[in-house]
Amino acid sequence: MIPQVRPGEFDQWVQGQSARPLLLDVREPWEVQTAHVQPDDVDVIAIPMQEIPARLAELPDDRPIACLCHHGMRSQRVALFLAHQGYTDVSNIAGGIDAWSRERDPGVPLY
Repeated sequence: MIPQVRPGEFDQWVQGQSARPLLLDVREPWEVQTAHVQPDDVDVIAIPMQEIPARLAELPDDRPIACLCHHGMRSQRVALFLAHQGYTDVSNIAGGIDAWSRERDPGVPLY
């Protein structure tokens, strides 16, 4: 089971981590250009979902990773994939960037 983190709870999730978290944005480049987030105390990397298997070496396995997409479905699939690859600290941002805009930062464009 992949832990689900609501955008409104993201800061608490970050504070509860023992290492600096990574936010993995798995949306397509045009989506990232349309709307993106840069929360404090988190490193952000954007790798489209379809490229994750080929670029797995870019993701550290010793840091917590929170996966983000548009509504939370692609990121859930990526989180499950990472867990099956041996990543032990993976979460999904429930509701995706759409929920991020609605719950946390209305300045993030909806699309």
